[in-house]
Amino acid sequence: MYKAVFIDMDGTLLKSDHSVSEVNRVAIDRLLQKGVLVVIISARPLHGILPISKHIVSDDMPVVSLNGSYILHKNEIIYQAAVSLEDTLSIHNEISDYEVSPMYYSQMDWYAEIKNDRIKKEQKITPVDIKIQPFTATLAVWESTNSGPNKILIAGDKDLIITIEERLNQLHEGKLNIFKSQASYLEIMSLQASKAKAIQFLINRYGIEQHEIIAIGDNYNDQGMIEFAGVGIAMGNAPEAIKLAANYVTDTNNNDGVAKALHQYF
Repeated sequence: MYKAVFIDMDGTLLKSDHSVSEVNRVAIDRLLQKGVLVVIISARPLHGILPISKHIVSDDMPVVSLNGSYILHKNEIIYQAAVSLEDTLSIHNEISDYEVSPMYYSQMDWYAEIKNDRIKKEQKITPVDIKIQPFTATLAVWESTNSGPNKILIAGDKDLIITIEERLNQLHEGKLNIFKSQASYLEIMSLQASKAKAIQFLINRYGIEQHEIIAIGDNYNDQGMIEFAGVGIAMGNAPEAIKLAANYVTDTNNNDGVAKALHQYF
């Protein structure tokens, strides 16, 4: 019997219009009624998750945001990890000559230097207004509060994102978690922050074994948790590499793939 299910949001639980189908909703509710731990685990910030998750899972379920770098449970932050300011400044300088839009997510705030179409796209799914200010001002905030970004998101043309991913991995290999959450989005976190790390943290907290969990996702930032889980499930809309990493491939996010996967194992 599986005791916990970890479900990605965009491209997995959510349809392309960012809604949750009634079929998926009912399937998850059945698991909750059975006492299964159901955790929403997303690259989104908390304020981009909670307006949706509160209608899907009960209030006592933990919620994993920012690719595992910021975890909420019962109105308490139980885990967080940030990129060092040294690495943050290095990344900012390294991408400054590229036509990309970096966004910096720190706890419940997020920052950028300019507001363009890429920023506006993210703002549509984020209830908290982005703070537009020079990077030096943002850096000063972190220095004064002894904090930093839980996640850096670089949005840009997909070919350019591939180039930047290769470049940053060359410079920061073994120091940071760097991977795409979609073709045009590159995500950067601390080595202590990933979806797989978040799952490890939570199952230790709940006394659940690795073989007793299922993880469902659709993209490269989900690969680690898909490979870590007792059963890793890839969506039908996932890239081929993610499907190959999974134990099972379900239907697409627009065709109730999450519900179909849950019916397969419960």
